[in-house]
Amino acid sequence: KAARRLGAALVLAAWASGGSAASQTPMPAGSMPGGSLPAESMPAESMPGSSIAGDSTIGGSLHIGEPDVAFGGPQGNVPQFVADCPYSHTNSDDPIVSPGEPGAAHRHVFFGAVKVDAFTTADQLLVTDTYCDQLLDHSSYWTPALLDHGEMVVPDKVTAYYRPGPRVDPTTVVAYPLGLKMIAGAVHHGGRPSTNIASWTCGVGSGNAADPPDCPPDRGLRMIVTFPDCWDGVGVDSPDHRSHVVYSHGGACPSGHPTPIPQLTVTIAYLITGSGHDLSLSSGSVDTLHADFFNAWDVDKLRTEVESCLHRAVVCGVTSSKT
Repeated sequence: KAARRLGAALVLAAWASGGSAASQTPMPAGSMPGGSLPAESMPAESMPGSSIAGDSTIGGSLHIGEPDVAFGGPQGNVPQFVADCPYSHTNSDDPIVSPGEPGAAHRHVFFGAVKVDAFTTADQLLVTDTYCDQLLDHSSYWTPALLDHGEMVVPDKVTAYYRPGPRVDPTTVVAYPLGLKMIAGAVHHGGRPSTNIASWTCGVGSGNAADPPDCPPDRGLRMIVTFPDCWDGVGVDSPDHRSHVVYSHGGACPSGHPTPIPQLTVTIAYLITGSGHDLSLSSGSVDTLHADFFNAWDVDKLRTEVESCLHRAVVCGVTSSKT
């Protein structure tokens, strides 16, 4: 038991400093998994251990920010738990943006819960079958459909990685409330999202690109979207479906959103390789890349995952950053 406690402490210390407990190799100040701004180039208020006075607004609207780093898939030295969810179905419904209005949205592809439409509620999701390998994850994950020369590309699966936000103390992270709704990406931003939020890659561990790259035969195209990790602690949604959650900065949540929650990164895999594609999204150009999440994890199971994996600084479900 003492050895296990020591091991967990080493992993936690390594995560706080951005290193790996396995190697215990000192890392340069300000470094972290996935790469980041050097510490000396970060504003003083964003340094770990400092506080953020409050949330900022731009043009009267809440500015939710972006992650400090881009995560592209498995991070073998980062506390996390994972759910793999094959493609479920497609329709033009959106139970977050257009609840009760069937056909009001652009075409979406859904993962996780077997049946999701414009009328879906959190209570209904809880009793809906799931395609996820985490059998108590009844959540729904969805994105705009990917089109190639105007024809829909059927996705393979979504892999959902749940981690502490960069430099956020894992022991402070709390489980999502049932029914939490989140949107991440560019659909309401009026411009291309930062690649720290939404990007494209080939396979895993090959970088984050603003445009879909031409992928080699052994590494198919993937879409990557990272959600906010700070919650206001009040509502499971907000009028604009975004303002109740923001991104942490420098390992801290702002005062208006003081509650750290797991930072969800989803990667959607497609069996697309090679060149000659003309890719777009059902929401518009590839610049409109975004994703939605409707939480319906079993409450006790999600709490257990957070406490057993994140709080204890354990990598659950990932054996290597290269797998």
